[in-house]
Amino acid sequence: MKTFIAELEEHKAIMERLADCSGAIEATGALLIETLKRGGKILLCGNGGSAADCQHIAAELVVQYQKNRKALAAIALTTDSSILTAHSNDFGFETVYSRQIEAIASEKDCLIAISTSGRSKNILKAAEAAKLKGMAVIGLTGCEGGELSGQVSHPVIVPSDVTARIQEAHILIGHWWCGAIEEAVSAGNYS
Repeated sequence: MKTFIAELEEHKAIMERLADCSGAIEATGALLIETLKRGGKILLCGNGGSAADCQHIAAELVVQYQKNRKALAAIALTTDSSILTAHSNDFGFETVYSRQIEAIASEKDCLIAISTSGRSKNILKAAEAAKLKGMAVIGLTGCEGGELSGQVSHPVIVPSDVTARIQEAHILIGHWWCGAIEEAVSAGNYS
């Protein structure tokens, strides 16, 4: 069994390597600010722990992250159990997110598609549907990006093959985005 200190050291090493991704992280943060400025929504999708991250990030944006400010338009496509179960039962799980994008998204919106491996079929289909709508698509992934990194306009690839470390980095990135958005709102750089 790995000791906690060994786990912590592995975590710290990945977090330090995230510096290599800072350009992509900051550019996607600016994209999210622009999306909200033009009246668009931030949509998020993922599976398992990534689904929980979608809900977490959407909640930080709609409610608040660190500052009391107006609500921001963010929707986790992972939360409506009736849609998720009806669609999966009637059509299959591969299109459970792309169907929602078809229904509620517009070209002003931005999709954050999260897949630690970059190979989740329903996430790939969601990115494809978003591109067909003319949306910007951020792919938040690890494992060298998988197929997702080549399918999205803005890949952010955590430099790890360990799912737990990738997910830890994803929530750090999501928190940084929320903070950057709140700073833009507080500075009046947002309408």
